[in-house]
Amino acid sequence: MPLPIIAILGRPNVGKSTLVNRLAGSREAIVHDEPGVTRDRTYQEAFWCDRDFTVVDTGGLVFDDDTEFLPLIREQAELALAEAVLAVLVVDGQAGLTAADSEIADWLRHQNRPIVVAVNKCESPDKGAAQAAEFWGLGFGEPLPISSIHGSGTGELLDRVVELLPPADKSAEEETEIGVAIVGRPNVGKSSLLNSFLGEQRAIVSPIAGTTRDAIDTVIERNDQRYRLVDTAGIRRKRGVDYGPEFFGINRSFKAIRRADVCLLVIDVLDGVTDQDQKLAGRIEEDGRACVIVVNKWDAHEKDSSTIYEVERQLRDRLYFLDWAPMIFVSALTGQRVEKILDQVNTVVEQHRRRVGTSVINEVLGDAIAWRTPPTTRQGRQGRIYYGTQVTTQPPSFTLFVNDPKLFGESYRRYIERQFRESLGFSGTPIRLFWRGKKSRELERGANRATRV
Repeated sequence: MPLPIIAILGRPNVGKSTLVNRLAGSREAIVHDEPGVTRDRTYQEAFWCDRDFTVVDTGGLVFDDDTEFLPLIREQAELALAEAVLAVLVVDGQAGLTAADSEIADWLRHQNRPIVVAVNKCESPDKGAAQAAEFWGLGFGEPLPISSIHGSGTGELLDRVVELLPPADKSAEEETEIGVAIVGRPNVGKSSLLNSFLGEQRAIVSPIAGTTRDAIDTVIERNDQRYRLVDTAGIRRKRGVDYGPEFFGINRSFKAIRRADVCLLVIDVLDGVTDQDQKLAGRIEEDGRACVIVVNKWDAHEKDSSTIYEVERQLRDRLYFLDWAPMIFVSALTGQRVEKILDQVNTVVEQHRRRVGTSVINEVLGDAIAWRTPPTTRQGRQGRIYYGTQVTTQPPSFTLFVNDPKLFGESYRRYIERQFRESLGFSGTPIRLFWRGKKSRELERGANRATRV
């Protein structure tokens, strides 16, 4: 089930991005001491008190100015709020209540969402309550003094947020729908591929407008399996794109990658793999999405009996980010092999969601260590792998408990990952290996809890 979304809103330069990074425990949101740096909305996952949720960072809201990108920033904030279950209004405790804060509050009162006021930049615990008191006048209940930089007060803020979240539906059945994002550069045949899918399927359940204006979600059914197909905007080099509708379209395409179970990376076989295809492949791997590489326009390529092997080798040399992804050659125009794409989707999604027992993992590790022992430093210290366990799926992720992660160089880490793939498969999905130091005494105490780490 999708995680509940918390929208972080406020006027420019009040510290929204810093707060998002603090709540999510990351540095993904760009922080810069200049208004307007954040223009599109960005999403990060967060966790507090046994609840998972998503925080969305938005650009600074300005209502009395329609110059430059401000209308587009307002539009992005409105879209974020439309899909959110509640909003956090961030204000500046050092600057005090401003007319811009009041104007945003008036707008929020008409949005029918719970609102929490976070009074940021309250660096002094002694003065925080006094700084926050001024914001009672916004009419959203008790304002909470916080410091996004130092983290003070953010625990109380998260407590309030979790209280307002809708109850978690723990009895809900596992989602059986598969989200498929069709991504690629402009003019590689993404929309033609979507149309070919629709022509092949007998039961179109419903066309559903997606959460973005330029990406349409279409739900189809095949062999009792539902698929949500997302045809995204063509992705070009960002440096070749001016801020405006196309800029936001590119970022919405990246969002489609994040919310999909599997990505169909469409490549034009006539053009080959471009630098932008490589960047997109890297984004898919970085976001941990399952992937099928769809080589389109195969009908227009001159070929003989050996051509497909040579072309695949050339494409894989350039798409080394996705050496684990299956590749299929199709023609969206003629429908050649298009029906086999969803078979590949089913396979890679199964691997993406797959869980392996701890005993099997440690058998693989034992064989890998027997074939190639961990490295030894000049000082005589040798790396030791105690045991491993799978900690999550989508993508499959494993924690390896070792004596010291610094003793394992990049070469040996890649070797262990290759052994995982050769022994366990995981075709079509990235895998993650986390190397965690563990002293012998801690190992003995925690041995009985290995499967729950």
